Amino acid sequence: MTRVVVLGGCGGIGSVAARTLAAATQVDEIVIADVRSDAVQAMVAELSGGVPARSGISGSVVDASDPASVAGVLAGADLVVNCIGPFYRFGAPLLAAAIRAGVTYVDVCDDLDATRAQLELHDAAVEAGVCALIGMGNSPGFANVLVRYAADHLLDVVESVDIMHIHGGEPAEGPAVIKHRIHAMTNDVPLFIDGEFRTVRMLDDDGQAFVTHTEFRDVGTYPVYPYPHPETITLPRYLPGLRRATNLGVVFPLSYFNMTMDLVRLGAASTEPVEVDGAEVVPLEFTVAHIISQRPRLLAEAGVDGPAGCLKIVVSGTREAEDGDHTIVFSLSSGSMGAGEGTGIPAGLGALLLLDPSLRTAGVHPPEGIVDPLAMLGLATDILPRLNLGGSDDDGGMVDVPIHIAHHRPDGSVEELSLGLG
Repeated sequence: MTRVVVLGGCGGIGSVAARTLAAATQVDEIVIADVRSDAVQAMVAELSGGVPARSGISGSVVDASDPASVAGVLAGADLVVNCIGPFYRFGAPLLAAAIRAGVTYVDVCDDLDATRAQLELHDAAVEAGVCALIGMGNSPGFANVLVRYAADHLLDVVESVDIMHIHGGEPAEGPAVIKHRIHAMTNDVPLFIDGEFRTVRMLDDDGQAFVTHTEFRDVGTYPVYPYPHPETITLPRYLPGLRRATNLGVVFPLSYFNMTMDLVRLGAASTEPVEVDGAEVVPLEFTVAHIISQRPRLLAEAGVDGPAGCLKIVVSGTREAEDGDHTIVFSLSSGSMGAGEGTGIPAGLGALLLLDPSLRTAGVHPPEGIVDPLAMLGLATDILPRLNLGGSDDDGGMVDVPIHIAHHRPDGSVEELSLGLG
């Protein structure tokens, strides 16, 4: 019997990861673990009564800040998928709990400082014989896997990687999402430039120098800003010829993203309490609540009526058989999917891969370290149709992963590529 626990299984990302696991046949029991008992009951009922009906779904109320509560839900599990944020608070502690419990671990951590803390647990994971796959979301996550695909199958030496991402229009954004975005705006962003790490801040002049406008397939052209996502510190570990790695992102509508930046610039993201009419108020908590309250108005004014997004990755390098520089451009459009689907599905797929003992290596690893791109992409073609997120071909055969790949050759010509999974 294979038992998988989804921490934060009722959230926007965790619920999608749980649905992805429920669509597979490899999992016998899925435990939906969340702090909200009513949400747990609803999620268990939804998955159990799905089409087709799914057995082996249970729920558990868990408090991620209580080590005893976490240890209790992990007892007897084979694998845990951690979708509880913000990861700068919960990433390392929950990974440490999984190591203590001897449970294979997958998460969607996209906080740089949390990733560094998790990587420091590598030796402990090796000693415990635990395999931990961190950052298996969209960016980081699928982005790392596609870079690995380019390195393994399209280029002989990868010299530069620029990862860009956009999303917006989701039905709701919770406080953890807003706090993560503010955390990105107020902390150091490491960029790997000319073979060396360079630290900037998104809102400072040094960070603004890297802001660029990029065209996102099926979304439009938007400015993207330096983001402290961990690909810039993990990719250089696995690509010896790499000289450049950046991560840039934005959220639409721009009025919403700009409002967040303006509030941060005004100092409204401080965690130091201020007195207001005799009561202490934490500016950050007010700011988060205010942003959430204004979001519906800003989406309506911008005419945004649904979720969309795109992950764009530009990988440049050389090929031994051909002189000159080659550039591979990946565009993964999420269509009507929001950040929850774009992050939760890769997490579910990563968990399904690690259910195979032969694919597990003890230690703490980013996706490019242990995920076989072809295995991941092949699994996606199997699972995506069951989630009703993509069409099928006329013959009822393999459904393509919705990734557009363009190969820009040294002579200026552009070749459209396929993943070659058939």
